Amino acid sequence: MQIIPAIDIIEGKCVRLTQGDYQQKKIYNENPLEVAKQFEDAGLQRLHLVDLDGAKAGTVKNWRVLELIAGKTSLVVDFGGGIKKKEDVDIVFNSGAALATIGSLAVKDESLFVQWLLTYGADKFLLGPM
Repeated sequence: MQIIPAIDIIEGKCVRLTQGDYQQKKIYNENPLEVAKQFEDAGLQRLHLVDLDGAKAGTVKNWRVLELIAGKTSLVVDFGGGIKKKEDVDIVFNSGAALATIGSLAVKDESLFVQWLLTYGADKFLLGPM
């Protein structure tokens, strides 16, 4: 069994939403790298990083948080939220994600998603919540 913790990010901070409501957010930690290092220190090897700003905006926003965590930990990071176009995929991989988590786009624009699978490799993507 492998445990994969998740960090949800809004404005560069670790948050949790109540029932997906952006107006009902609780900030758990202002430093996502600190949280990621705690996971790493606990022996975990993977991290699911969710860009809630990106999910809302429809384009990747918190790539700098990804870059920081990927560069300062040995965690295998999968990143999701706001990945809607090729430029977003490039930002995610260039910022250090091992995997990109794709949600509704995989269903809404199947041909684009298939292009990504062919371009980057199917092993670089996870299908996430929609």
